[in-house]
Amino acid sequence: MKNRYIGILFFTISLIPVSLLSQNNEIGNWIMYFGTNKISEKISIHTEFQYRNHTLGISNTEQLLPRIGLNYHFSKKAIVTAGYAYIPSYIFDSEQSSPEIEEHRIWEQFILTNKIGRVKFEHRYRLEQRFVNKKFKNRFRYRIMLFIPLNKPKIEKGSVFLGVYDEVFINAKETFFDRNRLYGGLGYQLNKNVNIQTGLLHQQLNRFGKFYLQFAMVFNTDLRKNKK
Repeated sequence: MKNRYIGILFFTISLIPVSLLSQNNEIGNWIMYFGTNKISEKISIHTEFQYRNHTLGISNTEQLLPRIGLNYHFSKKAIVTAGYAYIPSYIFDSEQSSPEIEEHRIWEQFILTNKIGRVKFEHRYRLEQRFVNKKFKNRFRYRIMLFIPLNKPKIEKGSVFLGVYDEVFINAKETFFDRNRLYGGLGYQLNKNVNIQTGLLHQQLNRFGKFYLQFAMVFNTDLRKNKK
């Protein structure tokens, strides 16, 4: 099964247009980690780190994104979160001795999930209060994501699944449309708490668009001393 999944990953990567790969600065990569760490029945800690690069290599950093938050679980289908992120950004091909842009971000979000047949839908509503180089900005984001198991009726240990999402970013002031992200990729559920994913994201900022190859790990933990 593992060899089969590795084959699927290589097939996914091979779908990237050759013209993009031939011009290394036209496609970047994001390496990501996400975690939900339960500390009680209703409360968990969101942990996240993203390493974003301008190019396919990892020597031209675009952004670092560590993010932390506190989750409250109303149910298995509804979660509210509040948290903080620090985001240093670097200009393409700069010396990168220090970030050209620094952002401190407070964020709140609500995630609601539902299922239609074997397809899981995830609706994510997020508000952001952004301090970008000491300039204050507000932004709203909405993402709809579909998780589709391919080899089993539901996503469980050993499942290969398809993940697809579209996310729109809206500013409170200045330019109304901030950006749009469209993503498609494959994932493999290693066990109850761990999955790995790889895919391709296209980010559109007004007239400028760019592709990013993504690699992600989701590693959830249960930190409760007395688990049921």
